[in-house]
Amino acid sequence: MTILDEILDHKRRAVDAARADGAAEQVECAARGLTVPTRGFRAALVGGEAPRIIAEIKCRSPSRGEIRADFEPVDCARAYAEGGAAAISVLTDERYFGGHLDDLEKVRSAVPLPLLCKDFVVDPFQIDEARLRGADAVLLIVAAFLDRDGPEGLAVLRKRALELGLDVLVEVHDEAELDVAIEVGADLIGVNNRDLKTFDVDLATTERLAAHMPMGVVQVAESGIFTPKDIARLEAVGSHAFLVGESLMREADIAAALRRLRRRP
Repeated sequence: MTILDEILDHKRRAVDAARADGAAEQVECAARGLTVPTRGFRAALVGGEAPRIIAEIKCRSPSRGEIRADFEPVDCARAYAEGGAAAISVLTDERYFGGHLDDLEKVRSAVPLPLLCKDFVVDPFQIDEARLRGADAVLLIVAAFLDRDGPEGLAVLRKRALELGLDVLVEVHDEAELDVAIEVGADLIGVNNRDLKTFDVDLATTERLAAHMPMGVVQVAESGIFTPKDIARLEAVGSHAFLVGESLMREADIAAALRRLRRRP
C-alpha cells in the first residue's frame, strides 16, 4: 500500500463516520444555503502581476516530516499576502500534514486572498465542509479516483463543487491522468511534479504534460519550485501559476522569501 492509498483509506473511513452520525446531511444543507460569494480563485491565477504564486500553508508532510516548528497559519497567511501571493493554499489534512479546517476558517478571516482547500477529497461531504469553512476552491486529485470510482466519481465531485460556487483545481501527474481531467471538463489543471506514490520530484513532468494541455485551460505547476529560474522554466511551457509551499514555509522571513521568488532571474 502506498502512502496515497493509506491516506485515501483514512479519508473514506472518516467520511463514513460522519455519514453514520448524520453530520454530513447537516453540512450539506448549510453549504447549499450559503449566500456568501467566493473570491475568484481561478480568476486570480490569470489576472494581476506575474509570476502568480499560490502560496501554501503546510505544517508537515509524510515525506519531509515537520516543516515549520513555529507554525501559525494566520501569521503565514499575512506574510504571504505581504509578499505578493496571488492566492493561498491551506492544507487541511490533520493526520498526515498537521492541518485542520479551523486553519482555513482563521485564514479566511485574516486575509482577502482567494483560498484553496487542499486535502484528499473523496466525498461530497468534504466539499461541503470546505465551502462552509471559507474555501474559494478545492483540490481534486485524479489519482484518488482511478482505482475506485473512475472518471465518473471525479466528475460528480467537480459538479458538486461548481454548484457551490467553488473553483476546482484538478491535479494530474501523468498523461493518463491528464486525459481524465480533460474528459471531465477541467478548466483549471495542476500538474504535480511530485509523484504521490514515490514522492520523487521532477520539473520535467510539467514540461512533458504542457504539450497536451487544451487551449483555455489555466495551468498550475505544483511542487519542486524553489527559485525564480524554476518559475521561468515552467512559464516557458505555458504555466500560468505556481503552487509553492515547503521552500517558503522553511524560511524565517516568509514575506521576504516570497518576494525573492517572484523576482525575475
